[in-house]
Amino acid sequence: MSSGPGRGRSRGRARARGQGPPPQARRPGEVADEGGPREGAVGRGRGRAQRPAQEVTQAAPTSTISPPPAAQPPTQEMKKLTVQPNGKSRDVARPQRRRFDEAETMKTRPEHITVKTGTSGTEIALRSNHFILKTATDRPFFQYQVDYDPPMDNRRLRIALLWDLKDIVGQTRVFDGMVLYLPIRLDPPQQEHTVKLKDGSPVTVCIKMTGEIAAKSPQCVHLYNVLFRKILSNLKMEQLGRNYFSQAGSITIPQHKLELWPGYSTSILAYEDSVMLCADVQHKVLRIDSVLDFLYELYEQRRQGFHEEATKRLVGEIVMTRYNNKTYRIDDINWEMNPMSKFKGRDGTEQTFVEYYAKAYEKRITDMEQPLLVSQPKKSQQRQGITGPLLLIPELCTRTGLGPETLSDFRVMKDLSQYTRSVPQQRSITLRNFMQTIYGNPEIVKMLKDWNVEFAKDLASVKGRILPTEKVFQKEAQLRYDPASADWSRSMRGNDLISAVGLYNFMVLSTQRDSQLASDFIQTLQKIGPPMGIKVANPNFIGLKDDRTETFLQALKHRLQDDTQIVICILPSNRKDRYDAIKKFCCVECPVPSQVVVARTLTKKNAMMSVTTKIAMQLNCKLGGELWALEIPLKGAMVVGIDSYHDSSARGKSAGGFVASVNQTLTRYFCQCMFQHIGQELGDNFKAAMIAALKKYHEVNSNLPDRIVVYRDGVGDGQLPLVVEHEVPQFREAFKEVSGGYNPKFSLVVVKKRIITRIFSSQGGKMDNPPPGTLVDTVITKPEWYDFFLVSQSVNQGTVSPTHFNVVVDGGGLKPDHMQRLTYKLCHLYYNWPGTVRVPAPCQYAHKLAFLVGQSIHKEPSAALADRLYFL
Repeated sequence: MSSGPGRGRSRGRARARGQGPPPQARRPGEVADEGGPREGAVGRGRGRAQRPAQEVTQAAPTSTISPPPAAQPPTQEMKKLTVQPNGKSRDVARPQRRRFDEAETMKTRPEHITVKTGTSGTEIALRSNHFILKTATDRPFFQYQVDYDPPMDNRRLRIALLWDLKDIVGQTRVFDGMVLYLPIRLDPPQQEHTVKLKDGSPVTVCIKMTGEIAAKSPQCVHLYNVLFRKILSNLKMEQLGRNYFSQAGSITIPQHKLELWPGYSTSILAYEDSVMLCADVQHKVLRIDSVLDFLYELYEQRRQGFHEEATKRLVGEIVMTRYNNKTYRIDDINWEMNPMSKFKGRDGTEQTFVEYYAKAYEKRITDMEQPLLVSQPKKSQQRQGITGPLLLIPELCTRTGLGPETLSDFRVMKDLSQYTRSVPQQRSITLRNFMQTIYGNPEIVKMLKDWNVEFAKDLASVKGRILPTEKVFQKEAQLRYDPASADWSRSMRGNDLISAVGLYNFMVLSTQRDSQLASDFIQTLQKIGPPMGIKVANPNFIGLKDDRTETFLQALKHRLQDDTQIVICILPSNRKDRYDAIKKFCCVECPVPSQVVVARTLTKKNAMMSVTTKIAMQLNCKLGGELWALEIPLKGAMVVGIDSYHDSSARGKSAGGFVASVNQTLTRYFCQCMFQHIGQELGDNFKAAMIAALKKYHEVNSNLPDRIVVYRDGVGDGQLPLVVEHEVPQFREAFKEVSGGYNPKFSLVVVKKRIITRIFSSQGGKMDNPPPGTLVDTVITKPEWYDFFLVSQSVNQGTVSPTHFNVVVDGGGLKPDHMQRLTYKLCHLYYNWPGTVRVPAPCQYAHKLAFLVGQSIHKEPSAALADRLYFL
């Protein structure tokens, strides 16, 4: 037993074990006042990928732990572990997704696209983070199926048994537990051999040849990836998730209790002309303190409602068990169990978690009253027979990644960026050194030679093009800007906006303490508005006695008028609950555009003009105005942006943003939001959303668009079949329902930002970021796709990340040049930034809408706001 304050805190956390569950205690996925899923899931931003969906079943439990329900520890022995909360059974079903092998690529390139490269722009010499793989194309590899009699469920045991046959199959092999790859043909092609287990019992191993593997085939590329993972393991790198990291090279940042593991993200794929290794520098962020330490701190801060807060903060987080460097996603916290709870091992004997970890890992657990973390098994674990949830000890777990609080801490991010944000020159040197390290290892060199595989020592050369600089217009002026920075903020000063909306009836709320700041802000707004074409009248100002959320809401309820154009709330701090309540009221309960300003942004007098100018432009957009425009040669076109964001209020729920243009210059939009639940695809809502957008377009233009281009963000390669087979028919059905003979020229482009591809400008041997407008549509693209990479933005720090565009449907008849130019033009039209952005404006608007709904509103916004960019 632990003693001292730690033990006391543990008793506070685990008090439910002796007294029943705490008041209003609830598991992740359930709402307190409803019977459905409840609050507690941690929302995932765009920088955090969700674990692939899987199907899990939990058994029915008892509410006591004396004796506890039979459960097994988080190892190979955990075959039948069950968690039994509150005496009720619970089945958690996750939708199954069609999963493609890492080497398998769905062909989406339209048949009529014989040439997918463009010609416009000026050529530029580039390098990419790819290494060409060289191998003899006339020397095939061989694939064998390996079966065991009696069947062996343990993958490690299957691998160990095959090792006993090394004199027959050789030491040069790749074996994943079922499929065996060899560089030689066995004679005869089907063989049976008997090996013995440690207890002397015989096992028959049947090896049967299933075929030859040709170079560049999906099976061969898969083999290369498995082989390269062996190379990384030989370099003493640890696999965390999908990537490999070096524990030996870890960097400690003690002031923030963080540890950085440097590593690499790698993938071998077949590209246009060759198979190549794509490698990029990655870092894994780990906490120095344990999850138990985090619970201690949280308990001291929030004793009241601790169980609920701990569940909310931890569920969805990825933790690593230090004793074996495995990662798990936390799906629940079991407050009914502790390290002294017992489980049955594979041999049927009972033991406590304390006894198990002492024996298996020589780990001593000090706090005997800590709860247990619950993690649903991954698909790979399910295939090994682990069907129930895994139980983890908080004291032995470390949190990974950065939470919302850390991401918003400027000091932490600044200190991390010293190690994680490398410029192109340094990044390219690191990658070259990585390849030199591989070839400096004799064991790896022998392995590559045995497989007849060789990697190029230098980065791949790529020819790219810099697209022509786009002309940006305001009402009566063409904006001049440096193409290298693609920023026209200075040129906008003193120019009339394309479409300005006057502020004649608006409301400003602030606390009485901030009333002077509010007054200065209003005066500045009235000063800078007219030069932009925005006339600003005196507002309806309301000074509040305090900063309570209820005070703001009551003022809005009683003072808001039907003809109020917009509400501006000046808040003393950026408290999320207050911001969420105001946005929910203004977007759902009483629809009116709203602008929230944190008071500290108005405290610097020398920055007041700049800050107020940006706010004025946001206000104009939220009222339906337009800031700038480009030349759009396409007539009668509609562009659509789609993106999704995981709702932070409920597990298994996502908000989807659907934004469609309604005018010729692609600067006015019709915006809708939809929700996706477990077992439902987001595309199920696209038909209704498209019909509503087409009706709005017809209302504005008196006709339907001749051409529709959809930019679909938030889709991985494995979801391409879903887009093509499920979502595209939804759009086509919408066209028919709007009008029987309506058949517009339709294109759909999948937008992908989460990629490891990097592109460097190579001038005189020095690597630098390529300028905005750099496009690559050869060498590193795929022959099965009609795709291209585009660097549309400029960055001041680190290495720029290109965006990948894959045209999966091309019914518009646009030439590759035209599709590429249209995409780049749209990257200029995001009104929250006077410059180019990484994705087309409709995609960024869709993300902003989905983010607002998923983070703050949690309900569909009112349709009365749909024709304005109220979410900026």
